[in-house]
Amino acid sequence: MRVAILDDYFNLALQLADWSPLRGRADIRVFTRPLGGEEEAARELAGFEIIVGMRERTPFPATLIGRLPKLRLLITTGMRNLSFDLEAARSRGVTVCGTGNWGSPTSELAGGLMIALMRDIPGQFASTRP
Repeated sequence: MRVAILDDYFNLALQLADWSPLRGRADIRVFTRPLGGEEEAARELAGFEIIVGMRERTPFPATLIGRLPKLRLLITTGMRNLSFDLEAARSRGVTVCGTGNWGSPTSELAGGLMIALMRDIPGQFASTRP
């Protein structure tokens, strides 16, 4: 089984979740840069059964889902992802699911602000702009 983790720009996904149940059962590949559009996404992801999308960074329209013959499970961080074509996934037999929330938006925001400060997210974001 092959698992793709997309758009993990800071290469943290494997540290922030317990992936040990997949050890020895799955080949996990982390993509730390954005895929350059649907052509590259189709080429790079064709051999994966499971794809984890970080937020809504990489869109999965019907055309892309149709080009991923091995895809069986599409996961998003959070409980909804407007860039996933759910009907196309359903019609191809692809299960779509998301991660739960912490149940406390105030603490999530405070935690996010602390992480932004510690990781210099505003500075990193600014460096991506011309």
